[in-house]
Amino acid sequence: MMAPDETWFRRAVSRILKIMAALAVTGTLTAFLWRGWKWAAGFALGALISWLNFHWLQKLTDVLGGKRVRRGSAVFLALRYLLLGGGAYVMLRYSSINLPALLTGLFVSVAAVVFDVLFELIYARE
Repeated sequence: MMAPDETWFRRAVSRILKIMAALAVTGTLTAFLWRGWKWAAGFALGALISWLNFHWLQKLTDVLGGKRVRRGSAVFLALRYLLLGGGAYVMLRYSSINLPALLTGLFVSVAAVVFDVLFELIYARE
């Protein structure tokens, strides 16, 4: 059985992931309608990187919380920013994806967390 804090945390993560998906789809469609496919691709890629980073941070909290993790996962968590930076450099250097749109997409996870905090402030019933 999960502790109450663990249940609250899992529910918050679930909400944040749903909000991230909604923001990613809405932002990508808006960028496509407003500026075209290069902006839409940039925003979508930024949102994907944002989701990956959120996922990896969630795994890090699992490690810090005492859950067992494979040794390779710990190395990967330590190198994640190097991997993200290298991947972003290659994509931006050799593709026509729009940089401002990509940078905007990177804020999808931050916006989702802000929306979840607002949700908690408005609807918390304790």
